[in-house]
This record gives sequence, C-alpha cells and structure tokens, in this order.
Amino acid sequence: MLDTRGNLSYIPAKILASAIPQGLGSTYKRLPPHAHPMTPPFLHRLRLATCLALFGAMLATTRADDTPGLLPGGPRFGLDMRAMLAKGGCNAGTCHGNASGKGGFKLSLRGEDPAFDFLAIAREGAGRRIDLLDPAKSLVLEKATLRMPHLGGRRFANDSALGKLLRDWLAAGAPAPSADEPRLVSLEVSPLEILVREPTHEVQIRVLAIFNNGARLDATSLAVYEPVEVKTEVTPGGLVSTKDHGETTVLVRFLDRQQAVRLAFLPASPPPAWTDFEPANYIDRLVDARLQQLGIRPSGPAADGVFLRRMFLDGLGILPSAEEAREFAADRSPAKREAWIDRVLARPEFADHWALRWSDILRNEEKVLDVEGVTKFHGWLRAGFAAGMPLDELVHKLVAARGSTYTEPPANYYRALRDPFVRAETTARLFLGARIACAKCHNHPFDRWTQDDYYSFAAMFSRVDYQIVKNERRDKLDLNEFAGEQIVKLNDKGSVTNDRTKKPATPRLLDPAAKPLAEKDDPLVATANWLTAPENKQFARVQANFIWYHLLGRGLVEPIDDFRPTNPAVYPELLDALADDLRDHGHDLRHLVRRILRSRVYQTSAEPNEFNRDDDRHFAKAIVRRLTAEQLLDAQSQVLDRPAEFASYPLGTRAGQIAGAERGGKKGKENAEGDRFLKLFGKPARLLGCECERSNETTLAQTFALLSSPALEERLIANDTRVARWAASDMSGEAILRELYWTALGRDPTAAEIAALGPGLSAGPKRLTSLHDVVWGIMNSREFLLRH
Repeated sequence: MLDTRGNLSYIPAKILASAIPQGLGSTYKRLPPHAHPMTPPFLHRLRLATCLALFGAMLATTRADDTPGLLPGGPRFGLDMRAMLAKGGCNAGTCHGNASGKGGFKLSLRGEDPAFDFLAIAREGAGRRIDLLDPAKSLVLEKATLRMPHLGGRRFANDSALGKLLRDWLAAGAPAPSADEPRLVSLEVSPLEILVREPTHEVQIRVLAIFNNGARLDATSLAVYEPVEVKTEVTPGGLVSTKDHGETTVLVRFLDRQQAVRLAFLPASPPPAWTDFEPANYIDRLVDARLQQLGIRPSGPAADGVFLRRMFLDGLGILPSAEEAREFAADRSPAKREAWIDRVLARPEFADHWALRWSDILRNEEKVLDVEGVTKFHGWLRAGFAAGMPLDELVHKLVAARGSTYTEPPANYYRALRDPFVRAETTARLFLGARIACAKCHNHPFDRWTQDDYYSFAAMFSRVDYQIVKNERRDKLDLNEFAGEQIVKLNDKGSVTNDRTKKPATPRLLDPAAKPLAEKDDPLVATANWLTAPENKQFARVQANFIWYHLLGRGLVEPIDDFRPTNPAVYPELLDALADDLRDHGHDLRHLVRRILRSRVYQTSAEPNEFNRDDDRHFAKAIVRRLTAEQLLDAQSQVLDRPAEFASYPLGTRAGQIAGAERGGKKGKENAEGDRFLKLFGKPARLLGCECERSNETTLAQTFALLSSPALEERLIANDTRVARWAASDMSGEAILRELYWTALGRDPTAAEIAALGPGLSAGPKRLTSLHDVVWGIMNSREFLLRH
C-alpha cells in the first residue's frame, strides 16, 4: 500500500469507501478533480499521515464523552468547527465564503454546508491543510493564528477559545460531520429591544443556544454580531456601544439561526410629555407611544396650503388648481381636511396615479410587451383602481393569469417575466417582500430561505410557456424585443433543476407548512390562492408598506421589498395594524389611503424642532422630497396651461397618464420633448420590476434642463399659454402675481413678495418678458420642485 518514499499507492476499495463520511457522496462530486480522493493525483500525493487521518475520522465517533468541545461528546465539525469558522470570519462573503473562495480555498457561505466545508479542510489538496500526527503544525491552524503568512491576517490567537476549538477537533482525529450531531433548534437573545439613557452608553447582549437534545449553551462569546449602522460598535463578546443618540439594530448570528436586536441610545433627559397633539386614529397613537419613549417630539401640523398640495401630489400626482386652493383656504370648517380627502379620493386621477405606480413594478414597458400590450395592461390596471378592485383580487388575477396578452391583460404579467427564476423572484419580492435571489447560489445569508426553497418555488412557474402569434420586432437582431400578440399558457409538464442536487426541483410554495404540489394541481392558481389567502398576513403587510411608502416617502420596512427578521419595521405594531386594517376592509386601497391621509402623522409639518432635527426614520416630521418626473412635468404644464408632447400619445395626455416607459427612440418615432424630460428626471425603464429603479436623485443635467432647457423656454414663451393670457389681460401686476402663486404654490404671495415682484408686472411693453422671468423663477424654486 506504500511505496518506498512513504506515499500511498493503493487503497483497498472497502477501506476507502468506509473512510468517506456517510452522506458526503454528492459533495465529493462537486469538488474539483484535483481534490477528489479517487483521482490519480490524490493517490500519488497522499502521505502516510493523511492515510492515518482517514482512519482517525472513522474512529472519532467512538471517543469518550469527555472529549473537549462545546457540548459533551465533542468536538463535532457541524457544531464546534462551524462556530469557529463563523466567529473567525473565515466563511464570510469577503473571505473563503466568497463564491470563488480566496487563495484556492473555498468554504460554503456562512457555513451553510458543513459537509462541503469538511471536505475542503480535511480532504482537498491531498489533506494538506491538516496534520493529525502533529495537529499544531496543521496549515489551517498556522494560517489562522498567523504563524504562517495569511492574506486574511490573524483570525484568532493560538491560545484563544477559537484556537482551542480547532486544536481539539484536530486532536480528536478531525471527525467529519454526522447526522446525529446536536441540532440547534432555537436561539434566545436578550435583550431583543431596549432603551438606554445616558450616562449609560453600552449594552451587553447575551445569547443562549438550545439544541434538540435539550442541551443549552451560552453562545455569547461565539455568536457573530453585525451592526446595521456604521455608528454602532460591537465587541466580539457582544458589548454594544455607540457614539451617537438614536436607534440601531444589531444582527446576532450563531450556526444557522439569527436574530435582530433593536437598541435605542437616548439623552439623559427626555423632553416633557406632550398633550397638545390629539391622535386622529390608531396610527397616531402607535407612533406617539414610540416617540414618547424615544424622546422625539413631532413637529406641528402642516399649514393648510402645504397639506392640500401634498395630498394632491401623493393621491393624484397633480397640483390643486388655484380655485381649489383658494376654496380650501377659505373653508373654516374644523373637518375640512377629512372632507377634502374624500373629495380627492373620488377623482379620476386617483386611478391614473396608482396605475402608474403599479405599472412601474409590473414591468409594463414596450420592448417586451409591445405597445398594444402596454396599453391593454395599463388600461386594465386603471379600470381596476377606478372601480375599487380589491388588491388581493388584483394580485390573484395577475398570478393566476394566462391567455392572450391582448384580450386577457393580466397575462402581461408573465409576458414580461420570461423564465421561471425571474417569475419566482419577482412574485416573491412584490407580494411577499422576500428577496430570494440570493438563495439561487447558496442559502440566504440574512433570511430563512434555502437553495431548496428557491428552486422549489421557481418550479411552481416552470410550466408557463408562450405561443408567439407573431413577432414584428423592429430590430431583427434583438431577441428580447417582441411586437405582436402572445398567448400565455400552462404546459402539462415543465421543471427546473436544483443547482445543489442536480435533480428536478419539487414544486412547492414558500411556506414550510405547504405540501408539495400534486400533479393535478394548477401551480399558478395554487400560488395565487396561497398569496392572497386571509391567513397569509405577510401579503397584507407588504401591500400596506407599499401604500405607506408612496404617501410618506419612506417605508415602515425599508427597502420596501426586503422583509426579513433581520430588517425589522421601524414600527412593527403599526405595520401589523395597517395590514389588519387593509385585510379587514377587503383589501380596499382607497380605505387605507384615506386612513393614512387622515392621520396626524401624515399631516405633520416638514419643519424640524430641536428634538427631531436629526431623525429621519420615525416620521416625526414630513420627509421633503423632489417631485417625481411625472409630477414635475405635469406641474409645469398645469402652471403654463400648455401640455408637454409625448411620442405616440395625443396632445393633452398628462405624464401621469402615460401607459408605458418609452415609445420613441432610434427604432421608431423620435422621442418628443416630454419623453426626454421624463427619462432625464428618473422615470424608470421598467426592466427590473422594482421600485428601486425609479430615481429621484438630482443631477447636473437636470439642473441645466430646468435652468436653460430650450423645450421649457419654448413652452414658457408660447402665445397660447396662461402666462400670455395674463400678460394680455387688464389685470394688475399684483393680481397676476396672486394668481400665479395660487396656481403654482397653492398660497397667496407674502407682502414682501408682492413688493418685490408686483411692480415689474404692471402694464407696459416689458410686462410679458418680466412675467416670463417671474414664472421661470417660481418653477425653479425649492418650494415648487419639492414636496414638503
């Protein structure tokens, strides 16, 4: 069996087979050829020490129960080594847990696959990383303790607890993971939430791991602590400190469990309790209770004009007219805001606005859906919102859809999602707030989704197929462009291959309690039924968060499509209450919008006070944000009373009424001025199916477009605008200025503004030019460009 140089030249098949740890066969197949124990290079390089290591691994399970380790009967690879590798950062995505590994050494991300990690450490490279005859000389130990050069630096000291875990495992014969190892069933972390006031600046987190055999382990020193905010520091032992006031979140991870800890570091003296804000509904009560705890005093109510303009923009996407703004200001009824909310929600622009919002996330764009499909899809959405279609019914129709994309508009949902993986990822993100894409390559590092979950859910959409009736695309080389009717259909068979097992995935919902899909079941209907079932509260949470985001400018969960235990809502109780409210009222969009608009939280001023000046998470003051591309262009058109032009849309179409993303361009009719403006100011191309695709960031090109755009100037100086009519009228300069302010800003000009601008608008040869300058200045002002 040994040659004259001590190399192993032959291993009897029975011995080799017994030396391979049980259950690792599939993992062996995934190792590169040079690491496979049956390849010739392995047989020629394996030394006597490594041969003995194979026998040591077989004998390790018979060692006495007093073997060192985290629990009696150890050490164990799946417990001790997995904990050591995670705490040392060895299997992190920035180290050997990277998809390509580091330095030729690859581990599974965050230890998700102990069997693979064992082979990489103990078998790969002819077992060169361990030395069981002299464990202290093992490469894996010498590099981790920096006794040998290591690009990753020293991960732990040789005499540390982590070093002892590794040495004990090596001394025990480097046992492989086994199916009978204790399994972690729960992680008890304390505190889960705490308020800390000065002079205290630190909080100690404690972690208790509970296993299926009843064993309990203090894992405080072994858990991994990851602060979400940069300002927070956590020691390896779980001591949290911060140099600033405010809330923070720390993710606590041990083995395959993780928990989020919410902490709030507060000044020594909270502000006095306030009683001058009367809550309008449960939203205010829940927010006030938390703000009182945090010592954050909310700002006062927004002024009438600010509130009306805000409500029109958020609910309808347009500005109130001068007549409406004046009427609201003159109304002295104490309940006028509630009455005007009802009035606004009954307007047809409400359906336009929400059809636009949903078209963004449903990838309603012309390249894949074609112009006809985009128009039909948008029209169906708009009609649904106009008629008050419940959100659960709308989503059920989308997910269960099939048929012609022209005669069955919801089928366009699948026309835009061309493979089962994109269908699964998009459906999970939009309607469950679950970002499962990470689980395609490995178990999700921050959520509970596994690779098996990912591929099983993708298999639910594997039978979707398309009958392309015709395709008259303009670019014959662009295979992603479609122009013509398509039939979305469900084939009798279809599958996806699980990348981990290399076998067809079993169709299953993203629900641990769900049974595999029966052969006779319709997978799309089953998915739609499960998503919108009353007991699936997560669906209602996601929809409530989406609505809140569009009205308040920030989600209770942020990003809005990233719900997970390690990304808790800023107000968990409020999110649950909103979800219950939505569900209890038949998933009625208008009902929840009305509830939010009536709250004092929504109606709060954007003016900060000394207690909320640095806070942007708790909705203690309104979030100031730039108008969206559509809102800004429509606001300009509204002030000038001159519509912008869009390619392939009739003149007079508002930007907020456009069905798709872009109809012009190099392949067809050139884009019109309005199309170019929307693209420049962040209208999404709708290629991702994600709210994140829309950009409200300010750019230098936008500044030039506002300050010196020939298109804007052309509209401003045209002879048929409201501005030209004002200049040609017999109105006084002050009257014109007042009309302009009510039209553009929803308020009367101040005395100072009248004194500064009114005289220049008096009748005379320069009146029109002066008025152009004033209008241009107002449309470039912060008050006009921003939603306060």
